[in-house]
Amino acid sequence: MTPNTAGHTALVTGASAGLGSQFSRQLAAQGCNLVLVARNRARLEDEAAELARRYGITAEVLPADLTDDAGVAAVVERLSDPRRPVDILVNNAGIGLLHNFEDNHISEEKKHLKLHGETAMELTHAALKGMLERGQGRIINVASIAAFLPRGTYSAAKAWLVSFSRWANLAYGKRGIKVTAVCPGFTHTEFHDRMGMDKSVAPSWAWLHAERVVREGLEDNARGKAVSIPSKRYKVVAAFARVAPAKLVAGPPRKPQ
Repeated sequence: MTPNTAGHTALVTGASAGLGSQFSRQLAAQGCNLVLVARNRARLEDEAAELARRYGITAEVLPADLTDDAGVAAVVERLSDPRRPVDILVNNAGIGLLHNFEDNHISEEKKHLKLHGETAMELTHAALKGMLERGQGRIINVASIAAFLPRGTYSAAKAWLVSFSRWANLAYGKRGIKVTAVCPGFTHTEFHDRMGMDKSVAPSWAWLHAERVVREGLEDNARGKAVSIPSKRYKVVAAFARVAPAKLVAGPPRKPQ
């Protein structure tokens, strides 16, 4: 299902790489104008120029660190501007922590929790007002299959995001707002490389491609689904996790490269 998004504006966080870059690409291909948010200005400008050239859309860049209050405030201001409405919000920015909870510095844990929970909540709150006034809007929160598994504070943060998305989709669906938590499993992006994880701990069958994750996530959001789990294999994992003992679904340990 491909909705008519031509001429609409989407704001994508974490847009310079990985799933964020793929969300930007697929939305641009649908005719969506873009606001690209990430920390690296140079990468954002390159991405914006390439998408504008290829798809004939407008793409503005908004460099911001979303673990920082000032960065969040800058994006909130953009989302709240009634002169430049944002029709689609993709809360994609995320980070991973390689080590066990007790070995991580608490400042890193707080930054991790802020980005996945508090920041997504703030940006959703900022976007909602205009969407409700216009009677339509779409919000995609990139969560993870880890939300259904006992995998430390990453799982806990993503579980909050799934619960928040379920509630928001129910609360605002009748008012024209579709909210979806997209829950991919292991996906070929820069995410695991940046956190220094040895990717060989997961078997080859477990890895998904970003194009598929984003395509299925956008389709499920367009249908009004509160939770999107790309691929049948991970739908099975989520279903199994609901009934299986925690030890069986904890997954492979994270190993440094």
